[in-house]
Amino acid sequence: MSGDLIIRDAEAGDEAAWRQLWASYLAFYKVTLADDVTDYTWARILDPASRVAMRVAEVDGRLAGFAIHHFHDSTWVKTPDCYLEDLFLDAAFRGKGIGRALMEDLVALSRKNGWSRLYWHTDEGNTTARKLYDYFVPSDGHVRYRIKF
Repeated sequence: MSGDLIIRDAEAGDEAAWRQLWASYLAFYKVTLADDVTDYTWARILDPASRVAMRVAEVDGRLAGFAIHHFHDSTWVKTPDCYLEDLFLDAAFRGKGIGRALMEDLVALSRKNGWSRLYWHTDEGNTTARKLYDYFVPSDGHVRYRIKF
């Protein structure tokens, strides 16, 4: 990778670049969200009282990708778990180790905060993401079920 990689917390000035990445992320998953949902997501990311947070990967001043995560209590362990909800990289930055760097950053953040586990989901057919995720840990075989209301 050419250029300097910085991984950091999201800042208010990242909004326009994040919204472009977010739109590409939603298009990848063929999802349409109401604008007020995206607005609310952004507000929670910046709200220090919210458990929703985002780490961004910046290369030479350009937002290359993001990792949106949050922590929550668990009935299986005494300390919180961290859930990686959304990980996305601009296509121009894929294959350069930035996704791995974002994951390693979340691992370090989880350890620093004393969280018990870091976990995530991805589509079964998302072979690119699964290749990255398999580097960290093999799939645990769980199948997700979701009822939408």
